Amino acid sequence: MSDNKKQIVVLARRDHTEAMRVAAGLTIFGHNLRLIFMDRPVSQEAAQSEYAELLELADIMPETTIAEMADDLPLLDAEKLFEAIDNADGVINI
Repeated sequence: MSDNKKQIVVLARRDHTEAMRVAAGLTIFGHNLRLIFMDRPVSQEAAQSEYAELLELADIMPETTIAEMADDLPLLDAEKLFEAIDNADGVINI
């Protein structure tokens, strides 16, 4: 399986809860995942969902492009976001 290990970036834009579910689910295949929250802060409902717990279990540390969330998550500027996308084997936009 290690031969098929991919670097995948999940861009959480419209549906943060679904993006968390997808990111956690893809770890089953042994892929390396980066989850990046974009466009708007994560709702309290999404932050407390079962999928947020799955991220912890899957050792996925979300990142963000949203300055308001920088106290809780690593902040990516435009250059680091481009680098993450450019280095990925696949990008999923949710």
